[in-house]
Amino acid sequence: MTGQARAGRPNKLLRNLNAKIASIPMILTALVIFVGGTFWTIFYSFTNSKLLPRLSFVGFDQYERLWAAPRWVTAIENLAVYGILSLIFSLVIGFMLAALMDQKIRFENTFRTIFLYPFALSFIVTGLVWQWVLNPDFGIQAVVRSIGWTSFTFNPLYTPEIVIYGILIAALWQGTGLVMCLMLAGLRGIDEDIWKAARVDGIPMWRTYLFIVIPMMRPVFITTIVIIASGIVKVYDLVVAQTSGGPGISSEVPAKYVYDYMFQAQNLGQGFAASTMMLVTVAIIIVPWAYLEFGGGRKRG
Repeated sequence: MTGQARAGRPNKLLRNLNAKIASIPMILTALVIFVGGTFWTIFYSFTNSKLLPRLSFVGFDQYERLWAAPRWVTAIENLAVYGILSLIFSLVIGFMLAALMDQKIRFENTFRTIFLYPFALSFIVTGLVWQWVLNPDFGIQAVVRSIGWTSFTFNPLYTPEIVIYGILIAALWQGTGLVMCLMLAGLRGIDEDIWKAARVDGIPMWRTYLFIVIPMMRPVFITTIVIIASGIVKVYDLVVAQTSGGPGISSEVPAKYVYDYMFQAQNLGQGFAASTMMLVTVAIIIVPWAYLEFGGGRKRG
């Protein structure tokens, strides 16, 4: 019977055959375009390619030039400041808004739409809108001065020391609504009995959130952090729309550095080296996430 049962079972390779056949184009796309393109970029980052790729190896010279360039160092510093603050404020503001929405307030759908609407806009539109809002001649500064506070000054996009914070404001305005929706979905998945038990035990609401609800929402937080972090690393169009990297190079970011060297300065080798460093940054984000989501979960199971 056992032999007959085994003979009647389909081979593992033939199970869900239609689905496997349908997935072949996507697998080939991933292998050829994503994996192949990644190795191609890394390979040519060790060459002296200019307008076109060429097999003229220079070792780590491109990376030495990259880290010796003040523009790249400024881009990394800006990315660090923008990334850390964007991650913190997006999570804090998004969770607080979600917690408020979870109180079954009136017009919840209306408020949720209002908060999420900016995410539907492109970064170019967001950048142009906030470029106008933060313009000292007809933006916030001009409005406040027009009502009598003539000494008021608020022009972050024109001040090199704080220009990255002006970009951060626009990014938070656009992205916080998505974080709120993700957090709200996580909160709605919490069992109502947990809230009732906390109220019966007299546990303050802030302690319930901090020590019970947030730990239960760990998968939601991990996914949200990965989404935010991936957007941070590739930030480009928001900077171009608001400042074009200025004043000077004070709002330069890695993605803009890559684009400028590859398509304007016609220095593919330097652009590939910068792209590879961005790839390393993404790997630093993705690998821990994959471990927490898959490796850590299997050990717990």
